[in-house]
Amino acid sequence: MDEPRTLLCFGDSNTWGYVPVSMTRYPRRVRWPGVTAAALGGSWHVVEAGLNGRTTVFEDPLDDLLGLRHIGPVVASAAPVDVVVIALGVNDLKTRLSASAYEIAEGAGVLVDRVLASEDGPSGGTPAVLLVGPPPLGNLGGWAERDPDAFEGFEQGWEGALEKSRRFAAQYARVARVRGVPFLDAGEHVVSSDLDGIHWSREGHAAFGRAVAAAIVTHWG
Repeated sequence: MDEPRTLLCFGDSNTWGYVPVSMTRYPRRVRWPGVTAAALGGSWHVVEAGLNGRTTVFEDPLDDLLGLRHIGPVVASAAPVDVVVIALGVNDLKTRLSASAYEIAEGAGVLVDRVLASEDGPSGGTPAVLLVGPPPLGNLGGWAERDPDAFEGFEQGWEGALEKSRRFAAQYARVARVRGVPFLDAGEHVVSSDLDGIHWSREGHAAFGRAVAAAIVTHWG
């Protein structure tokens, strides 16, 4: 019997399955990688590699969560990997990182380049990549409303982030086009929850997980 192909989902808290407001984690079957796995069936093995706070290529002085530092070892640990889904960029919007939508998309492109330069695909070849453009942010005011002591002034850490996030689809599509990899606009399938402006509802995970599965079937059978 042939081994199932491997799909690696490399992302941030929305890949990890962060629940808005409760700050807990959705069950595996609810998280979008789990939805994708169920939709694809036994012919694909889906590996979850989501991490809260992960950035693309920008060093965060408050967290050691650099995607560029992680992606090589993560992909190698799951090898051979047929397809890597890269779904990052939201954390790069934080004010302290001072990155534009263009720069954030370019950062995601560096991660694409890193995967395409690896030999962690089948038979020592190169894994394919599906690049995801994150959806626009929602209302960030819910953090302080929920817990003023912990999150008073939270929005100041995301100044200009909403407007930047609205440019993600066009910028990520450009980066994917230049590199010749497929692009998926998450904003066409999921809306960031207004409970915290960043994370996704169960329904959003379900819709996006099905969209990823459809993209995998379309591009890789």
